[in-house]
Amino acid sequence: MLKDHANVMALFLQAGEVIGRKKLQKMIYIAKKLDMPFSERYKFHMFGPYSEELSLRVEELCNLGFVAETKEDKGNYYQYRYMLSEAGQKFLDLYQFDLPQMEELAQQLNEQSSRFLELVSTLLYFEELPRADVKEKVFTLKRKQNYSEDDIEQGYVFIESLRKLIEMRKVQ
Repeated sequence: MLKDHANVMALFLQAGEVIGRKKLQKMIYIAKKLDMPFSERYKFHMFGPYSEELSLRVEELCNLGFVAETKEDKGNYYQYRYMLSEAGQKFLDLYQFDLPQMEELAQQLNEQSSRFLELVSTLLYFEELPRADVKEKVFTLKRKQNYSEDDIEQGYVFIESLRKLIEMRKVQ
């Protein structure tokens, strides 16, 4: 159990601040699909893959003081910001977990918008289907996001670049 918590903390350690709950969900889902050691189960939800387990784990980490959560009132919604706290850093240092080395992956994911990560995670969720069927799912399920053919192609290019990054890391 603690290993799963430590892996989430490692993402914060390596990515820095993550802005948005949706973005965090998508970052960990994508990392999991790229064989990073995350155990959370995901279901397809309104904004793409969603893990209730991850939401609970992050809440536990915040309650323990290992992850700092700040909530900003944006008028018609709240935006959440997450980062590893000093106590979280000390905990990771003290127990010397064998954390996944995903700094470059975490940073690349964190640089993207939550809208784009929603698309990428949706492409990965349906990746066993032919691309034409995946496109149809995106256009149907994500109609309100108004993704274009070009957006979808950029999503696939991004996925390939992440897979190459992971492969290069395995070779080293």
